[in-house]
Amino acid sequence: MAEEGNGTDRERRRAVRDTYDRIADHFASTREYAWPEVEAFVAEQSERYGVERADRADRGGDDEIDLHADDDSSEVAPRIGLDLGCGNCRHAEVLLREHDIETVVGLDVSRGLLETGRERSTDRAFEDGLALVQGDASRLPLATNAVAVGVFVATLHHLPSREARRRSLDELGRVLAPEGRALVSAWSTAHDRFDADEGFDTSVDWTLPGGETVDRFYHIYDPDEFEADLEASACRLLEWELSSGNCYATVAGARDR
Repeated sequence: MAEEGNGTDRERRRAVRDTYDRIADHFASTREYAWPEVEAFVAEQSERYGVERADRADRGGDDEIDLHADDDSSEVAPRIGLDLGCGNCRHAEVLLREHDIETVVGLDVSRGLLETGRERSTDRAFEDGLALVQGDASRLPLATNAVAVGVFVATLHHLPSREARRRSLDELGRVLAPEGRALVSAWSTAHDRFDADEGFDTSVDWTLPGGETVDRFYHIYDPDEFEADLEASACRLLEWELSSGNCYATVAGARDR
């Protein structure tokens, strides 16, 4: 897998990948259900798309929304979803079952976690609409303006440098269509387990069956830092909030490419 950055950054990112390959099966077994925030976001986007499609039909236009509204192309964008840091694909499943899209790309750095996603998609019969990719969140193998709806949850905070985190947000903004939307989340200093006012790097143990512990890297965002990184990125920040110790933001793709 190609990786960018200096030697130290590459080594730290490989360590994150190796950690999740190591704990993949046990980790996935504890991540059965989708987050309520993701379910609510996807339902909201489904409703928004349905309303906009109905309004367009009432005006006598095509019954599809052109997500490339700022492009010169006259073709209607395909309905593509993105689960960035997909893990076992519990959120890709929500995107496919609840949103009117053709394909969901599930991308993760961990081959082990992708395999758990493949198994889940087969067991739950949503594999036909799922495209799994091992890759780097800061270098997405997707065309500009390709994505109609995406989720980037519980992943941003695992990228071990601010440069990598910002590049991943720029990439999300690039692949999102101007009228597309994505939900971004990160662990926050507002969580009651932390006693800090500023963002910081830390590690959190994962305990495997038998008692062995494995360190997992986290960057804990302070809310102002989270907002600043989003505002400085290629994403258009529409709104953000704190909920259950996490920062959540709804973003759109950039209008000026």
